[in-house]
Amino acid sequence: MPKQKAPRKQLKSYKLKHINKTIQDGDAVLMRSSEPGKPSYVARVEAIETDARGSHAKVRVRWYYRPEESIGGRRQFHGAKEVFLSDHFDFQSADTIEGKCKVHSFSSYTKLDSVGNDDFFCRFEYNSATGAFDPDRVAVFCKCEMPYNPDDLMVQCEECSEWNNNRGG
Repeated sequence: MPKQKAPRKQLKSYKLKHINKTIQDGDAVLMRSSEPGKPSYVARVEAIETDARGSHAKVRVRWYYRPEESIGGRRQFHGAKEVFLSDHFDFQSADTIEGKCKVHSFSSYTKLDSVGNDDFFCRFEYNSATGAFDPDRVAVFCKCEMPYNPDDLMVQCEECSEWNNNRGG
């Protein structure tokens, strides 16, 4: 007779001893990459579970993709700290969490006084199978008619009120 799996216990929060932080459902976290030198992955904790003894915690995460990880790749209007909330879910060992981070809405990100290493923003959801984005379009600014990149300085013309970027748009 095959050995039965031990029952798993669902948790609301879990203390990560290796980083001295507590995570809970909904937290944005940085996950260690298996490739040396590659930046940490960004994910949202959807669920936390442990074995019956309370050890070997696993997290169910929903991945954020960076623009270069998407089918279309990085575009001129993507910010350096931009991520897309994907439809890609996974179970990972809680030991691979390197820290907590904050994924802001686009609007709140543009209002930050200073952007820290653990600050990101999301303005799109991403379908990893089709490469489709939701919303599939965003407001455009400037004569170049590109979406706003928060890394670029935008200046409003005093004569025509048109927004222009620092690339001479």
